[in-house]
Amino acid sequence: MKILITGVTGLVGSATARRFLSGGHTVYALFRPGSDRTLLVDVEENIHWVEGDVLDISSLERAVQGMDYVIHAAAVVSFVPRDRATMYKVNHEGTANVVNICLKYKTRKLCHVSSIAALGRPDPRKVQPGREIVLDESQRWEDSPENSEYAKSKHLAELEVWRGIAEGLDAVIVNPVLILGEGDWTKSSTQIFRYVYQQKPFYTGGVSNYVDVNDVAEVIFQLLFSDISAERFLLSAGSISYQELFFLIADTMKKRRPYLKVGRRLSGIIWRIEAVRTWLLGTKPLITKETAQSGVRLIRYDNSKIKNALGFRFQAIENTVARVSESLLARI
Repeated sequence: MKILITGVTGLVGSATARRFLSGGHTVYALFRPGSDRTLLVDVEENIHWVEGDVLDISSLERAVQGMDYVIHAAAVVSFVPRDRATMYKVNHEGTANVVNICLKYKTRKLCHVSSIAALGRPDPRKVQPGREIVLDESQRWEDSPENSEYAKSKHLAELEVWRGIAEGLDAVIVNPVLILGEGDWTKSSTQIFRYVYQQKPFYTGGVSNYVDVNDVAEVIFQLLFSDISAERFLLSAGSISYQELFFLIADTMKKRRPYLKVGRRLSGIIWRIEAVRTWLLGTKPLITKETAQSGVRLIRYDNSKIKNALGFRFQAIENTVARVSESLLARI
């Protein structure tokens, strides 16, 4: 089968490309000139590279035409205000373009890689302080001051996919939580490993919901070739406190554990200091108001729907951390 993947150079896209290549399928990758292919260096020659952009209709049509399946993983993830306009354009308009062209060329199925952020957050005024919240696919978007601009852009992107489904497109949506994998540890969620490796003293309260990038790729693989359509699935292997996660990574990498807990009040101070520092230096902040808020929430996600649909079993966090740590340490 011919599989087109957008966002193939990212953490999820690269793992997904490997999974389809291992299954004997022909993988095509939509890429922009100058894209960093580091995560695919060992399989780069096995991929058919198609120059284009999700915002360039002509190039996108050339890429989609003749494909059996499309996996849309391209997105901008940012919590920095100056990236906001580009993020909305790529995430919302880019997804609309992919949906429209898949409809035009009668793609067999589209898998849209969304985000857990697209579910939105419950209005904090409706939540009892300190009480853990459990969310599943029935969660519907509601306006909340805790919804990030990134979350809003991914919600709008999902609406485009649901529109496509209403117009006859076979499609599924996956909503991964924090994705752990062998990526560039200066980017995305893999920065957590670098942070712990550098023996930073702070850890946050709250709970982290996690999933292995290889599990995300496997779910996409199985869903694409299944009879399942017009469904969304939360991808979460489980939840762990940030303290436990940081300690596990530190122990695996044989580094000192962080020892200073950052509460809600201190995290509010830190993101403000970080905002001033990066404004003066012209760099991107490590911590923003939105990421600081997310670090102290007590939210878990129910994974029973995908487990029941596919009989899927997620990897244990210990195995994921061990594998990713070993890979990252080998590159130093």
